[in-house]
Amino acid sequence: MLLDPLANALSKIQNHERARKREVDLVPASKLINKVLQIMQEEDFIKKFEFIGNGKAGGFKVTLKGKINRCGVIKPRHSTKHDEYEQWEKRYLPAAGFGILVVSTPQGVITHKKAMELGLGGRLLAYIY
Repeated sequence: MLLDPLANALSKIQNHERARKREVDLVPASKLINKVLQIMQEEDFIKKFEFIGNGKAGGFKVTLKGKINRCGVIKPRHSTKHDEYEQWEKRYLPAAGFGILVVSTPQGVITHKKAMELGLGGRLLAYIY
């Protein structure tokens, strides 16, 4: 039984990275997982991903690069203001400027760096480094 599809997807990605595998299949697919994978691709953590399936049912096939040391969800999903990202960086990332926090904002799902530039607060979803 899936309680948190994003947590399951990130856990599967991390396990496949540690096993040095190059591809991972993530089932089921969701819009949130799609946005997080887009961010991971933009930030150069994964090579590519594609949707596999028909209509609503399906999943993602992700090609890994071997660049992820750790990734996971942030539970509970803390609310944060635009000037509080540094404290969360210290808590979830190993060093300043190393890795990203994924944040759900009124502008959509973006990285904490972009949220700081735009002056947006939101809810923390995940960390990747």
